[in-house]
Amino acid sequence: MATVFNRGKFNVKTVTKDSDKKASSPPKSLLVVTPSEAGTYPIALFLHGFFLNVSSYLQILRHIASHGFILVAPQLFTILPSSPEEDIAAAAAVCDWLPEGLQSLLPEGVTADLAHLGLSGHSRGGHAAFALALGHAKTSLKFSALIGVDPVAGSGRSNQISPEILTYVPSSFGLDFPVLVIGTGLGRKKMNLLFPPCAPEGVNHDEFYRESRPTCYHLVAKDYGHLDMLDDGAAPVQKMACRCGDEGGRDAMRRTTAGVMTAFLKAFLQGEGADLDAVVRNPGLAPTTLDPVESLRKPALAGVIRSKL
Repeated sequence: MATVFNRGKFNVKTVTKDSDKKASSPPKSLLVVTPSEAGTYPIALFLHGFFLNVSSYLQILRHIASHGFILVAPQLFTILPSSPEEDIAAAAAVCDWLPEGLQSLLPEGVTADLAHLGLSGHSRGGHAAFALALGHAKTSLKFSALIGVDPVAGSGRSNQISPEILTYVPSSFGLDFPVLVIGTGLGRKKMNLLFPPCAPEGVNHDEFYRESRPTCYHLVAKDYGHLDMLDDGAAPVQKMACRCGDEGGRDAMRRTTAGVMTAFLKAFLQGEGADLDAVVRNPGLAPTTLDPVESLRKPALAGVIRSKL
């Protein structure tokens, strides 16, 4: 059980597409990671964190794609970082481009299943994903699942980034599809006196989960930090300000993050809930310590997952 923490059975192909002035061009440059074998696969949009590059997440994206998903990761800024509102609008524009533009980037025989679309993001990209899901930018596509990877909504409760989506009211997010929030135990801790925490109390994963409605999940990598799921060598400047876990164990953190995301996407984009249910019942299956592990499930959905065991 829970083979999601290992690479899947599909070979994967990585495609990059720059944004240019052509009518067929995506609104933002894209990194697309897709199975190379012919078939129809669900899509997951992934939004990167503040001042990060989509290539910093390549190992996670390849891992998830190897289990039968197409990952689409837009680069939301080039040289200067964009505003949160610009990121959300850009993500919505990429969604609207997918029906006409994505197919041309995929290998022969590979088809994107736009009826099963996941939305995900890390850090400020997690905030952008939630904001987009909540309707702060309009898109013609409908989402089936939402993932926040250590999402952050500002530097503190009184200093949220715009739009201020956290209300501090339990279950206040008006979302009608399942939500997964992955957190880090060290993200809320300071690296030193010079820098604030990368994922401060009141605006981090705990509050995103608290404001989510059933069906929702919350799994926290207890001994790892806000950037430990990135590829080795990525974001060295940012890592100077973020409390991190054991450097030698970051592959385990990447496999944990990718595996939990894969289990969730399998459950709610493919209807295969056995892996997610197994991890929730037995968090020790993961390569890292997951604590806490929480979930609130609608009875009907919980029954569907159990029926597939």
